[in-house]
Amino acid sequence: MSQSIDPPEPAATAGGQTDPDGPAAAIAAGYAFTGPALELGALLWDGVCDPARQIRVPLSMLNRHGLVAGATGTGKTKTLQLIAEQLSANGVPVFLADVKGDVSGISAPGAPGGRTQERAREVGQSWEATGCPAEFYSLGGIGPGIPLRASVTAFGPVLLSKVLQLNQTQEQSLGLIFHYADSKGLELIDLKDLRAVVAFLVSDQGKAELKGIGGLSTVTAGVILRALTAFEQQGASEFFGEPEFDTSEFLRTAPDGRGLISVLELPAVQDKPQLFSTFLMWLLADLYADLPEVGDLERPKLVFFFDEAHLLFNGASKAFLESITQTVRLIRSKGIGVFFVTQTPKDVPADVLAQLGNRVQHALRAFTPDDAKALKATVRTFPNSPYDLEELLTGLGTGEAVVTVLSENGAPTPVAATRLRAPQSLMGPIDPAALDAAVKASPLYSRYAEPVDRESAYEKITAEQAAAEAQAEAAAAADEADKQARAAERATRSAPKPEPSLAQQVVGSGLFRSLARSVGTQLGREISRSLFGTARRRR
Repeated sequence: MSQSIDPPEPAATAGGQTDPDGPAAAIAAGYAFTGPALELGALLWDGVCDPARQIRVPLSMLNRHGLVAGATGTGKTKTLQLIAEQLSANGVPVFLADVKGDVSGISAPGAPGGRTQERAREVGQSWEATGCPAEFYSLGGIGPGIPLRASVTAFGPVLLSKVLQLNQTQEQSLGLIFHYADSKGLELIDLKDLRAVVAFLVSDQGKAELKGIGGLSTVTAGVILRALTAFEQQGASEFFGEPEFDTSEFLRTAPDGRGLISVLELPAVQDKPQLFSTFLMWLLADLYADLPEVGDLERPKLVFFFDEAHLLFNGASKAFLESITQTVRLIRSKGIGVFFVTQTPKDVPADVLAQLGNRVQHALRAFTPDDAKALKATVRTFPNSPYDLEELLTGLGTGEAVVTVLSENGAPTPVAATRLRAPQSLMGPIDPAALDAAVKASPLYSRYAEPVDRESAYEKITAEQAAAEAQAEAAAAADEADKQARAAERATRSAPKPEPSLAQQVVGSGLFRSLARSVGTQLGREISRSLFGTARRRR
């Protein structure tokens, strides 16, 4: 539900007179929506904040994406927090990428104070300290939070080739590697599995495996392995593994019906933009693949906020930018909204910026020629306005912004200078001990906290290679033993026979054998006679 406001006073000009028919009234009329809407703040005109003229954004248009931009210290993160709170109150789950670590306070009630109460009075806000239901996550367990992991197989060859910045030929080879692994039942869970399969396919034993469908050159394999090594140095080995996170967890609501806010804690990896980019690509691609087409809904299924978006796009490959652009264009029909939070609109590629229908632009600085150029470029991205936007954008205070959103019929609303409402949750990080306790109290912690390293491609290939080596060693040993036996036999046959002894010579002589036969015959007769009782024949 949207936040309530106190009964407004009549609108006034700088001189204190009501202005029912001026430009301010026309601007306010563009935000008079009939359906549910989030309250952003009160209109600023001619230096006066008018709480009677509320600036809002239709809930049904939050899947049309958006941009929150502004110089450091102008209140971008508080705007993010304000919108996320109201989405949660309306039953819409939210995903926040917390790069600096200062958004965790959204889970705790805000601290009432003089400045907060003054802001609430100025904009007609009925402020009440309220925390939101939240879960905290981390990439692969790097930093506090429930670890988010994905398997290499789920990530897929196309997405991985884009992250590794492979060319078309190398991408096709990576596809063959995935195809081979799948056909042979070699699960690619983590990066060492993929590395093992690549190394096997260029080994003497594995070269023939892909020969019939193109093969894998040693040069291409080397490129892929080097790219994997560089990727691992970014911390990617922590992200790939099991248990794999089910992205549908981000679509949950709390028992009281409020949308659950999923906060991805990224301070520990803010110096590893490629790892963060990888996660973003996988997450959006996974949601896009799993969610059905729903078109325009009364309220979105999920809204993403990516704080410090310039870290996402700095140094990004062309393939990555193309992937983000395509995803932003298409994921709207799945009921998903994406908001980028950054310093200037030029941080976001033009093709992506063109898809962002809702804009909250905080103050910009014009201290340098580059700043002045960026300011002029920003002004050109807004619809025609009665404001002098160059002057306005450099003169906005903290917590003030220039707003234009999509109306309920999809048309851009008039540009409105706005004094924004104050968030009702804690504007700052919660205590590290409280954050750790919240993480461990989550029902998801026991499911995803401990990594699992089951038997997969690396273990299977290592075992097969060990068995092949043992078999080869056994065959070599048997061959060697056979050679030695044959050599011994040949040595025995070729050895000279020893000279017979005198007794052997006598026994072996012909005279001795003749005499032995004679004696034997005579002796045999005598034995026969004694046995059968026959008498010796007389002569």
